[in-house]
Amino acid sequence: MAYSIEQRANANSLEYRLFFKDCKGKYISPFHDIPLYADEAKTWENPSHIDENTGFGGDNDPIDVCDIGSKVCERGEVIRVKVLGTLALIDEGETDWKIIVINVEDPDAAHFNDIEDVRRLKPNYLESTVDWFRTYKVPDGKPENQFAFDGEFKNKDFAIDVIKCTHAHWKALVTKNSNGGEINCKNTTVQDSPFVCKQEEAETIVNTAPPRGPASPIPADVDKWYYYQKN
Repeated sequence: MAYSIEQRANANSLEYRLFFKDCKGKYISPFHDIPLYADEAKTWENPSHIDENTGFGGDNDPIDVCDIGSKVCERGEVIRVKVLGTLALIDEGETDWKIIVINVEDPDAAHFNDIEDVRRLKPNYLESTVDWFRTYKVPDGKPENQFAFDGEFKNKDFAIDVIKCTHAHWKALVTKNSNGGEINCKNTTVQDSPFVCKQEEAETIVNTAPPRGPASPIPADVDKWYYYQKN
């Protein structure tokens, strides 16, 4: 399945939006209509489900994926990946799984099949990843994030189990068998979902965003540097 994007408003502005289309040019939801596997759809970290591994509920958004490869993707690009492992971040009292993957089209993809391959072929990469996730909110005045398993990365099989679990929560969400709160479950393709909308309604949503214009100047504070000193 090939996907394309439609850009709206001015890049670098708060109004800027990306809208996704399928191979037929019809609008879709990137959350609900792009499949996890060839015949299935996405995942969701349910805040009301207390994870047996972390003791915390999910963070109420799609599961996060961290691509360790060197191939740079375009904004809105949909790629196939190999699952390698996972890290369980505890972000302000919520479970926020980070699935470690590599793009199957990355030049080095054949060398990576599990989390230990990352440790072996990219020395200190995993340790640096934990350090970044621990401190990245500190410049906003927030405390350091914590981790389940003392910051230990779990292997591929563990990560796949997490994906399957969150995928089951997503299925319940989009078929209205679970309360998603403020999450918008509108989609165009999911069978048995009461939230399916017609293409005309999807087009109306897209047309509420301004037409694409020239990129806005990048704010100077984007390039502001912060230095973190451990006590």
